[in-house]
Amino acid sequence: MAEKLSEDFFKRDVLEVAPELVGKVLARRLEDGTVLRERIAETEAYRGEEDKGCHASKGRTKRTELLYGESGVIYVYLCYGVHWLMNVITGRNGQPQGVLLRAGKVHGGPGKLTKYLGVDGSFNGRRICSEPDIWIEDDGYRPEIVTAPRVGIDYAGEYWRDVPWRFIAKE
Repeated sequence: MAEKLSEDFFKRDVLEVAPELVGKVLARRLEDGTVLRERIAETEAYRGEEDKGCHASKGRTKRTELLYGESGVIYVYLCYGVHWLMNVITGRNGQPQGVLLRAGKVHGGPGKLTKYLGVDGSFNGRRICSEPDIWIEDDGYRPEIVTAPRVGIDYAGEYWRDVPWRFIAKE
């Protein structure tokens, strides 16, 4: 039987949470009661103001304020004016960290995953552990995980682009 993840799961460092989210199931209840589920196949960790790939690298702004707050909060932003990307805040208050849900087992790519689930900007600031229409489940599945550099952050410089903070289920 699958269990919903609790807030305590997210109250840890992003480098612990991000790999452990791989293999979990992201669930979304639609207005008609249908529940869509997608196994998380890939995540990326973003960790603090020092991480030049993290939105918080420029400090506190209206956009990044959520990153500094409670863990377990959904952080959604529009990428290239086209794709909604979904993150979950981790760690302690005041320490901006988040996990990008980069791909599902079926829907590869963060934009395809959110489109399938109907996640958009209206989810920004909601709590993943207490919402009736979106949550993450643990059904006990534990894939082998490989690491790789993060994607699409060339602007962060070679070091931050190349840190192996992308976590991928090995098929």
